[in-house]
Amino acid sequence: MPTARSLALAAPFVAGAATLAYGALYEVRAFTLRRFTVPVLEPGSRPLRVLHLSDAHMLPGQHRKAKWLRGLAALEPDLVVNTGDNIAHLDAAPAVLDAYGDLLDLPGVFVFGSNDYFSPRRKSPLAYLRGGSGTQAGGDWERPRDMPFEELRSAFTNRGWLDLSNRHDDLTVDGRRLAFVGVDDPHLEYDELDDLPADPSADLAIGVAHAPYLRVLDRWNRSGYPLILAGHTHGGQLCLPGWGALVTNCDLDTRRAKGLHQHRTPGHHASWMHVSAGLGTSPYAPIRVACRPEATLLTLTG
Repeated sequence: MPTARSLALAAPFVAGAATLAYGALYEVRAFTLRRFTVPVLEPGSRPLRVLHLSDAHMLPGQHRKAKWLRGLAALEPDLVVNTGDNIAHLDAAPAVLDAYGDLLDLPGVFVFGSNDYFSPRRKSPLAYLRGGSGTQAGGDWERPRDMPFEELRSAFTNRGWLDLSNRHDDLTVDGRRLAFVGVDDPHLEYDELDDLPADPSADLAIGVAHAPYLRVLDRWNRSGYPLILAGHTHGGQLCLPGWGALVTNCDLDTRRAKGLHQHRTPGHHASWMHVSAGLGTSPYAPIRVACRPEATLLTLTG
């Protein structure tokens, strides 16, 4: 018969196993719509609704996730912003296009993340939990880009979404001219930043990146972008209840691993920044704890 001491010693392991089982069996599929109001338009402007999608990491056969994603079209957003890591399998491009469904007929912009270029590999969870902000860890990104990213790019642009990989562009949405700047994935050091200021004649200027590295956030804040959208962090993915994220997988602080925050460099007005916790995981770590998969509806107001 177990003693009180043995039960006490076993309790943390039992609790940990129960938490992991909950994260793997339930929370990773508990898709959630977040909502934030962001005061970035001119006073008196009518609201603009932006659906922020990130880190879907789609696999063939993920029917529940695909159905939930398709249902987001019922929100009738004015704009869709996709901050990358759409796929997690060599054959997943058709699955993600099916999942986005009617959202592809709405005005939209996108950038890619590392998993749009490189197929996922099995890694030690401890390497991730050690955190760190380095890119191209272990030369993982020196291998050939094997994912169907060009197929995705063509599919998105053929439906009218703007590719913002290291480029500026603009889009008229609900009668407002939106000026965008985007970068290719900073986690891969693919980003090419310039010193062009935000277009003052636009109704709103928005920066779009996959990974929220500080060099990107700082540059866009100094350049006068009122709104910046990013993903990549998975919100920490394995979080401590009541504490939050342990890591961000970049040099952003864990306090801002997900959600709506501000970013400011000395001498400049703060930019609003939304970091999506994303919708998926690596197929080799299909678990979330205290960090549900999410999409976000941002209502931009005066």
